[in-house]
Amino acid sequence: MRAYDCDVLVVGGGIVGLSTAFAITRARPGTRVVVLEKEPGPALHQTGRNSGVIHSGIYYRPGSLKARFAVRGAAEMVEFCAENGLPHEITGKLIVATDHAELPRLHALVQRGRENGVPVRELGPAQMGEYEPHVRGAGAIHVGSTGVCDYGAVARCLARLAEEAGASVRYGAQVRVIGRRGAAVAVRTGLGEVLRARALVNCAGLHSDRVARLAGDDPGVRIVPFRGEYFELAPGRTDLVRGLVYPVPDPAFPFLGVHLTRGIDGTVHLGPNAVPALAREGYGRMTLRPGELAGTVAWPGSWQLARRHWRYGAGEVRRSLSKRAFTEAARRLLPEVTAEDLIPAPSGVRAQAVLRDGTLVDDFLFAESPRMVHVLNAPSPAATAALPIGREVARRALRAMEAS
Repeated sequence: MRAYDCDVLVVGGGIVGLSTAFAITRARPGTRVVVLEKEPGPALHQTGRNSGVIHSGIYYRPGSLKARFAVRGAAEMVEFCAENGLPHEITGKLIVATDHAELPRLHALVQRGRENGVPVRELGPAQMGEYEPHVRGAGAIHVGSTGVCDYGAVARCLARLAEEAGASVRYGAQVRVIGRRGAAVAVRTGLGEVLRARALVNCAGLHSDRVARLAGDDPGVRIVPFRGEYFELAPGRTDLVRGLVYPVPDPAFPFLGVHLTRGIDGTVHLGPNAVPALAREGYGRMTLRPGELAGTVAWPGSWQLARRHWRYGAGEVRRSLSKRAFTEAARRLLPEVTAEDLIPAPSGVRAQAVLRDGTLVDDFLFAESPRMVHVLNAPSPAATAALPIGREVARRALRAMEAS
């Protein structure tokens, strides 16, 4: 029988897959790791299309993986960027109650932040001007540990460090077939190459459920893609926002609402809204892949989700179709902004795992089977938490490898 080509195959060259490869090389030097990425370079989907925020961990349910990994990951991400000369900045963030009805939810966030170990400062309307003179609201929280970085640069750095430690990162290598053969996992790529490994890690993001099924495992969830649409402030209006400004989130949804983000390059983005995408990589409104759309529509959870949350969804679609409606949402935080100040910016697509009953999976989700580890839900704050997530997946992968 042919010998193993490597010890661990990682499917997906986004920040989670590359962090996993990096973590394996650190935890077990000499382990042969191969990363297979279908695109011509790393971080071309969720990693490279987000707002670049280093989240503090204030939002997430205490004790959840999101809370634990985000708080730890934020500190580690800042340290990683500093050690490797990557652009980053601690800007701080305001979470704003735009009216008095939102103040109870704001106070609940203060308590959640304290439970998660995130230092926060409560502000009245007058105090908000110390941080963001152009923002208005009934009250706010200042979270000093929040910042921004370039996650694409982070992913490229992780790929380089992993390769320097002996890993191989292969681009243009789309996985087409996965099979278990004895004590090995065999993968065939679109180039016709066949690789045998002792364990496989699925970090395929928008395609993670499909890769799980390709491997013969039932993921129990379906990835439903949501397109996040952004605008940016015209160059002459970027002084309206100094750092990061968020509304109080709706606890029923994992989306954070239209917010204001000054990126590492000084550009100020507004968004995203969240509308169903017509393809897994549906970055444009007219991007349609009938087979992928049919798969989403056929999933019972999609109908349950739509039935349960149609009012929320209708508002998101309205903001997608109407620049005026989007501007109205932004003006709740930033009254001075006008539609003329907004320039369309590139969209992103969030890979959201949905259960059969329509429940949105609210935490990171991993699944294991013999010689396999699947990362089935890793939306925001996965980029912030990439380093501890990578260590967790690496631990599971090494255990699966040894069991083979």
